[in-house]
Amino acid sequence: MTATGPQISDRQEPSAAAARRRMSVQQAPSHRRPPTEIEQARRRMLLRSAKWLLPVAALLLLGSIAAWPELDRSLNAGRVAYREASAVRLDSGSMLGPRYRGLDAHGRPYMITADTARQVDPERVNLSRPIADMLSQGGTWLAIRSRSGVYMQHSQLLDLSGHVMFYRDDGTIMTGPTAGVDVRRGIVVSDDWVHAEGPFGVLDAQGYLMSQHDGIVQFRGPGRMILNDDHTARPQPAAATTDPGHS
Repeated sequence: MTATGPQISDRQEPSAAAARRRMSVQQAPSHRRPPTEIEQARRRMLLRSAKWLLPVAALLLLGSIAAWPELDRSLNAGRVAYREASAVRLDSGSMLGPRYRGLDAHGRPYMITADTARQVDPERVNLSRPIADMLSQGGTWLAIRSRSGVYMQHSQLLDLSGHVMFYRDDGTIMTGPTAGVDVRRGIVVSDDWVHAEGPFGVLDAQGYLMSQHDGIVQFRGPGRMILNDDHTARPQPAAATTDPGHS
């Protein structure tokens, strides 16, 4: 009979090797090197730069957020202007689809469009089928159109002729052969006959003057008027006019 020593099974060998590796790692001396003076100076410089850069970046971000609406409006206006410019075509010296935009003397916007425009001189522009869109003092929208017209750009005067039709968003419609529009002052005037229909009734006169800023309309007689709320009234040509020049 022979004596045998203790034997290590296959299951114990891996665990013993892992324990030896852990002990060697724990007993291994640390080789971490302290930072040099140059590295410390570089770190201090980075910290000082971060103290300045971070607030500046925050201010830039807040400023961009505050300025974004104005930038967006400018970009949209540029895109609209580009689309309008791309829609305008030149044909034998005439401009097709012109648009004239501006503000009147009271800061209200207006726009004049036409099928075609021909620049006669630096001041005068001949228009075909012009339409003038304006706003009154109370915000009422109104438009006046005709077959032809002449627009004086610097003085902002528009002369219309050929089936002039005036429309206001309260349902008032006036028609006549001619009309003059002072776009800057918001005044429409005509010395020819006019036929008006609207919520008030029906009116015929020999001319009119309309001031959008003052909110008044004056008709020149002789004329006649039928009121919608006066069922017993009959057309009265000159009796309804107390002033021979206005009614």
